[in-house]
Amino acid sequence: MSRIGFIGTGHIAAPMARHLAAKGHGITVTRRNETVSAALARDCGARVAEPQAVLETSDIVFLCVRPQHVEAALAPLRFRADHRIVSVMAGVPEATLRRLCAPAQGFVQTIPLGFVEEGGCPLPAYGDDALLSALFAPENPVVKVAEESALGAFMAACVLVPGLLDLMATASGWLGARVGKDAGEFYVTQLASGFLHAMRKEGAGRLAAERDALATDGTYSLQMVEALRAAGVHGEILAALDAVEARMEKG
Repeated sequence: MSRIGFIGTGHIAAPMARHLAAKGHGITVTRRNETVSAALARDCGARVAEPQAVLETSDIVFLCVRPQHVEAALAPLRFRADHRIVSVMAGVPEATLRRLCAPAQGFVQTIPLGFVEEGGCPLPAYGDDALLSALFAPENPVVKVAEESALGAFMAACVLVPGLLDLMATASGWLGARVGKDAGEFYVTQLASGFLHAMRKEGAGRLAAERDALATDGTYSLQMVEALRAAGVHGEILAALDAVEARMEKG
């Protein structure tokens, strides 16, 4: 088992730490965000230490600092050449990581979501994807990324999730007004999660194939698909994805 440290302890670090602790790894976290670090110490036996002490007692280091605080948080720290670095800091480029974490050589950048603890969270990996797979697979599939610039596109795709949740909230509100709020939200949530769970995931084109299997001529499903297209929803989604990707590239 590995000695794993977290620099930065927040809503993304916590589920990763719990997942890794459950697999038997030794976890040390920084004290910042006292509530989260104390909960990790209580619930999964994580040690709580100052940032430099985290580095000294870890072989794999997760960087979970907000991008605007990266320089202040990492510049005072002394990394080792044998440290393996996992960065979940969207928008912080590899060149900056290498400068701040020198003389460390092994890096991987990824974009986790909170449900990584439960499994099923796809993890794009630019850099040492084998390290990420060793830590999180098979519960969470790792997607190898060839170019650092592609991480912005993956991040843009991630923010589609709250957009989809917003659409589902609208639909569940509509249904809830007719059958009750709890029943409406339960039904819409289960409908989406159950369908996606059962759907085959491998290969491109599966989403379109499943859509077309439902939205055949004369069906209510086709009526919904055509209404969304006529309203320009797809164009707005593409524009929003482009805008998020451009913002990522600016840093």
